[in-house]
Amino acid sequence: MPEFLPPPSWLADAVLYQIYPQSYADSNGDGVGDLPGILSRLDYLGWLGVTTIWLSPLFESPFHDAGYDVSDYLEVAPRYGTNEDLAALVQAARERGIRVMLDLVPGHTSDQHPWFQASSKDAADDRYIWSGADQQPGPSWVASPGSRPGWYLPNFYPVQPALNFGYARTDPAEPWRQSTDAPGPRANRAALREIMAYWFDRGVAGFRVDMAYSLVKDDPDGTATAALWREMREWIDAAYPDRALLSEWGDPKVAVPAGIHADFFLHFVGRPLRSLWGNAQGSHAPGWGTEPCYFAPEGDGSMHEFLDAWREADTAIGDVGFVALPTANHDFSRLTCGTRTRDMVAPAFAFQLTWPSLPVIYYGDEIGMRYLSGLPDKEGSQLGHEARQGSRTPMQWDADLPNAGFSTARPEDLYLPVDPAGDRPTVAAQRADEASLLQQVRALIQLRREHPELGTRGTVTVLTDGYPFVYTRGGKYLVVVNPSAQAAQFALNDGPELATALICHGVTADEDGILRTQPFSYAVFELASKSAG
Repeated sequence: MPEFLPPPSWLADAVLYQIYPQSYADSNGDGVGDLPGILSRLDYLGWLGVTTIWLSPLFESPFHDAGYDVSDYLEVAPRYGTNEDLAALVQAARERGIRVMLDLVPGHTSDQHPWFQASSKDAADDRYIWSGADQQPGPSWVASPGSRPGWYLPNFYPVQPALNFGYARTDPAEPWRQSTDAPGPRANRAALREIMAYWFDRGVAGFRVDMAYSLVKDDPDGTATAALWREMREWIDAAYPDRALLSEWGDPKVAVPAGIHADFFLHFVGRPLRSLWGNAQGSHAPGWGTEPCYFAPEGDGSMHEFLDAWREADTAIGDVGFVALPTANHDFSRLTCGTRTRDMVAPAFAFQLTWPSLPVIYYGDEIGMRYLSGLPDKEGSQLGHEARQGSRTPMQWDADLPNAGFSTARPEDLYLPVDPAGDRPTVAAQRADEASLLQQVRALIQLRREHPELGTRGTVTVLTDGYPFVYTRGGKYLVVVNPSAQAAQFALNDGPELATALICHGVTADEDGILRTQPFSYAVFELASKSAG
């Protein structure tokens, strides 16, 4: 294990909240969310208990891939506001005890970025991956748009040319395979540090790093990619020790020892996250088939895949970082999806907010916003059968306001349509209802804050991984979760003795030590002192 500084103390206690800027709050009535709109909602986020917000890409871009095609890393896209607006947001958030993380796209730029415009005209420029004029290496390679002959390698869409961080394996027959120490890769690593430093110096707390696993090409064991991120971590530890990196890697046991402070379990890397709440009825249907997940009303899932992956990652990580667990994200279906309605998702939050991982709440999940199928493509959101736009619809604030309070624009001018359902959930309605999902999520966040053993620092012992799922935290608390449509029970027998129910929805504890759970129920109990050893 490399020697890194411990992660910043604020990260260990963080409750993160992902905001898709174009869909959160529109301040100027143009139908697209913006930074002043986000600032106007900071009091809500403070009330909810969020400590860190992560903003999906907001840099200048032609928006062929919703901002994941950056044309200037140092300028906010005009549709979101200005650099001054971002500075104001960072300052206002800090005053409320909230940190701001940005989204960094280091693996590729837009084809409109000045770096690429220059590279497409200069055969000596190796900031990108170019083949010669006499060889197109494969069908995904794109013909040069400039005077430079040859083809370039894109990372995702053709308009996203891959930045050159080198190849782990070189081949004289393929001269575009430069080593990681070639001038182009060295220049790109230096630029990566310069971009991060620019925003760190302006108060940004860290970055979520897009496609962090993919920078070095043809790196089957990840060694060269890990070396790159160890270099970045050593620099951050020395120059900005209170900043953090959260990666889109999807394999925490590899990413965190490589230098990332926290890495997600993600939907596209194996089954750990999908076995929890990837019900294959939304963004990736029918591509993922019909494999069950644990947090679904059918009650035929299993915690085994997640627990196996969690234990492996926890052992590999030690105390140098964390696993991050998202409710959803901009690429993956929301919790409220398919057969799982918003009345069924509270147990998922109970698990997420009492498990020793970093909780990341996707905007709107806290009120049960649903995944919407059948929406049109928007800025590259439709990728084959993957309909990601269904998780990117406008935040629903107030039923009494136009467009649910997201924007005063005409409905046809909105970035994406607002959920048309007459019973769509809103923040205003759920703040007024003490039994609402929003109020339950807020209470769980508060419980996590008041009892640190429910967070990343406490130990976890699983008592049963069936229905219900039962585990202890820090030897002081017992958590019970039943996300199925069937009642279930568990006998404590000679196990821990319960003292007080700290939060309880549909769970009872009999004098004979039987925990009885109603459908879609959860509870957190404090244990009697004699059991808290």
